Amino acid sequence: MNHIHQSSSEEPVIEVNDVYKSFKTVKAVQGISLRISAGQFVALLGPNGAGKTTLVEMIEGIQKPDQGEIKLLGKHWKGNKDELHRHIGLSLQETRYIDKLTVNETLMLFASFYDLGQQRVDEIINLIGLAEKRKAYVVNLSGGQRQKLALGISLLNNPKILLLDEPTTGLDPNARREIWSILFTLKENSHTSLILTTHYMEEAEQLCDYIIIIDSGNILREGTINQLLNEDHEQKFVEFTLEKPAEHADLWDAKNPFPIHWNEHRTGGTITLSEMNRDLPEFLNYLGQNNQRLQNIECRRRTLDDLFTSLTGRQLNA
Repeated sequence: MNHIHQSSSEEPVIEVNDVYKSFKTVKAVQGISLRISAGQFVALLGPNGAGKTTLVEMIEGIQKPDQGEIKLLGKHWKGNKDELHRHIGLSLQETRYIDKLTVNETLMLFASFYDLGQQRVDEIINLIGLAEKRKAYVVNLSGGQRQKLALGISLLNNPKILLLDEPTTGLDPNARREIWSILFTLKENSHTSLILTTHYMEEAEQLCDYIIIIDSGNILREGTINQLLNEDHEQKFVEFTLEKPAEHADLWDAKNPFPIHWNEHRTGGTITLSEMNRDLPEFLNYLGQNNQRLQNIECRRRTLDDLFTSLTGRQLNA
């Protein structure tokens, strides 16, 4: 069972206790527990197929856990659906709207479900930056504008809990940053708690206070960005490229004092050094002994992708 995080002694807004979910042969979620407090922005970071969407769909009440329990605002979904839906905003990976409604009409339609009117719709249109597209048909919106609209709809009811599943997948960098900007504004001006699933390391790092790295249905590591990246703050991360691929690398890996995470073609990789002045000359000497010449070497700070690679042997976005 994965360990539990709670950032403070207050009652958690979202509580997941030892939850499991399988689909035929796939064990999608395997004993995950987590606690999320009011106003906390949490990223579920992991590759496609890690179990992020399944976990979020159980929190949303779309899927039922095979085992374990989930509580939102101290209540189970069973018997409290209507009440909980009033406090939740969600945006799924792909959302379809009515093509021949305008942006304003679409927002008014969803606002009517909460007995909200034009005033709230105007606030949302300003928040998501679609004032110039108010009268545009949904079918004519760009991918980024559609995502802004989806985010606006999820925020109409001023939710206490916002659940966003891969909100910027497929968007260009500009559109992605515009979505981030809306979420920054939300974070500064509300007590909304956010769960964001993403496989973009930078997105998790930029937006969220707390990051849960998930793979194969398990939590691998969790913490603030500083906790995750500074566990070994003395260590330096070194990326290198060789002039020719490393033949028989498995054989010389066995004697290597520095475990190498090789790239696919064994033309380079990354290593972690504890003490640069001592370890780097030793590594270079070691390459020479194996008839390898460096083409390039770069020292940089550790990233979440490096952490994921060290935990799984794979890259986050691979």
